[in-house]
Amino acid sequence: MRPGEPAGPLDLGLLRTFLAVHRAGSLTAAARVLRLSQPTVTAQVRALEQQAGHPLFERLPRGVAPTAAADLLAAEVAGPLDALAAVAERGTHEGAAPARPVHLAGPAELLSICALPALAPLVGAGLRLRVTTGLTDDLLAGLRAARYDLVVATARPRGRALDAVPLADEEFVLVAGPAWARRIGPGRVAAEGPASLDGVPLVTYAEDLPIARRYWRHVFGTRLAGPAALVVPDLRAVLAAVVAGAGITVLPRYLCAEDLAAGRLTALLAPADPPINTAYLVRRAGGPEPRPVADVRARLLTAARNW
Repeated sequence: MRPGEPAGPLDLGLLRTFLAVHRAGSLTAAARVLRLSQPTVTAQVRALEQQAGHPLFERLPRGVAPTAAADLLAAEVAGPLDALAAVAERGTHEGAAPARPVHLAGPAELLSICALPALAPLVGAGLRLRVTTGLTDDLLAGLRAARYDLVVATARPRGRALDAVPLADEEFVLVAGPAWARRIGPGRVAAEGPASLDGVPLVTYAEDLPIARRYWRHVFGTRLAGPAALVVPDLRAVLAAVVAGAGITVLPRYLCAEDLAAGRLTALLAPADPPINTAYLVRRAGGPEPRPVADVRARLLTAARNW
């Protein structure tokens, strides 16, 4: 047997424990999900590593990090194990262990404002849901590695390993608080373009101004120059700062619609062709889909018609 080769068939029970650890990112959290002791989970992971012939996790001060081999193994076994779990759950009786949580990931703002309220009835009816927020590229990598069941992505993924369907369109709006809107002047942005905004503080969620740069290029046909006055990596915080008078920003309409309607924000321009970004609901291609995952997916696709 060559180094790194499995010593024989991998134990199904050990694979189940491995997948729980891979998804939880922690031996302790996986132990809670599996209703096992942490020493038992640790022993089972070590036993699987011995069977596999190579390490599967790097032990960290807090939790564990999967190796590349672990990501490949998780992607291979997640579908079959989830299918077996779904069959087992159909035969469980009252008082049995609850179904495995559905792991949903996506942008913090879109999940908070739109997705989680839509899923609240399912949670109230017994769905177990775990949510992770982050950047699309990182989350899609986690989906490929079977750490998540579904990802709301701000760009369509490439390749055939993932199945993506359009979920909703985000329309971007150039906004300011009432005080700055009065200082800039009504209709002035439409008449003078970006020159009317010279000297107005710009608030954004990243130093490279991704949303604002796209707005300037799409609407004004020019490159946005100059640094932001305030950078905070959460669009909800950007919204709060602009409402409080920090300056101007570009936000998705779903995030600021209530503040626009209430007069806490003012749209500085109403272009005939506003910038739009499509969000996608993404899952791993092929293989059976557990019923709870299918329910979450169907609810999101239905609710997104009104976002």
